[in-house]
Amino acid sequence: MKNITLSADEKLIEQARSLARERHTTLNQMFRDWLAMLAPGPDQREAYRAFMQDACNEVRVGGRHFSREEMNER
Repeated sequence: MKNITLSADEKLIEQARSLARERHTTLNQMFRDWLAMLAPGPDQREAYRAFMQDACNEVRVGGRHFSREEMNER
């Protein structure tokens, strides 16, 4: 595991440490968990691709092609 050095406002660091204590974990572990969410592994990427492929196969619009304006109407 590689170490890194970060800079942040002291008040934010203390608030984050307090939250970590409430969650019975460490600020270091919370940061590692955040990084894991930020950079999904190959299994997660493949699961996402499979989900999107399934979703694309399920969505039907009756063969009609919508214009850009129609697609952006609210």
